[in-house]
Amino acid sequence: MEPQKHLSPRAWAELLLLGLIWGASFVAIRIALDTIPVMTSVLHRTFWAMAALWLIVWIKGIEIPKSPKVWLAFLIMGLLNNAIPFSLMAWGQLYIDTGLTAILNAATAVFGVLVAALLFKDERLTPNRLIGVVLGFLGVSTAIGLSSFTGFNLQSLAQLAVLAGTVSYAFASAWGRKHLSGLSPILAAAGMLTGATLLILPISIIHDGLPTLALPAVTWAAIGYYAIIATAAAYLLYYRVLAMAGSGNLMLVTLVIPPVAIILGSLLRDEALGANACIGFAILALGLLILNRHGKHD
Repeated sequence: MEPQKHLSPRAWAELLLLGLIWGASFVAIRIALDTIPVMTSVLHRTFWAMAALWLIVWIKGIEIPKSPKVWLAFLIMGLLNNAIPFSLMAWGQLYIDTGLTAILNAATAVFGVLVAALLFKDERLTPNRLIGVVLGFLGVSTAIGLSSFTGFNLQSLAQLAVLAGTVSYAFASAWGRKHLSGLSPILAAAGMLTGATLLILPISIIHDGLPTLALPAVTWAAIGYYAIIATAAAYLLYYRVLAMAGSGNLMLVTLVIPPVAIILGSLLRDEALGANACIGFAILALGLLILNRHGKHD
């Protein structure tokens, strides 16, 4: 297992920046959903991010793989890491607050530990990790609220959709480790977004119709942010932080995202989370901190 790395001031700064970028993306997505349908919003996200990353691949002169096996891996990665979670979470945001979506999204780290323990022999579920996982699920349950368990409605379904997206992210992480680890990170990101775009395009056209470019300026600003900055540029920053901080410390970014989304949701969308959501996030954050310590104690 990877040893825990010491976080330099630069690593801390870039980790916090990544958290700010991703936290703001939840609000940007919700703003875009005011004027465009869910699948169209996801198509914009994967297409423009894909285009930006392939431009960087071309500028850097990175060799494009020709093996059908690699492109199949891209397609599956695009399904697991982009098409499924982007779609589920965007739909969920129609019915639950931005901040709650970000809190539930933080469960990605919890499911990631479980999936890794299930699929990889070197990622055993130690007592330390088990405590973190249990606290994580307790935090998620608290954030969702008792009413979601006693009475099922559209809001409950939206919450489950967001959680299903985090499970997909967890399996994507395992798939990427097994099938894409030897590739350039930029190439892998461009490839998976290409796979995602190929999967989403026909669904978007069939369900929403042909996308139009005649959109309000605020919608284009939101799309530009969540596609170019929070997807394409964030992937590049993600791999920089990963190299400096290690995968264990990188998990800390999940603690930065929800507060940013909650604050921006309040300022820009007039959203107000209940006490149970805030308490749930505090419990989940404690679980994530315990999980983050596994590199030192496992």
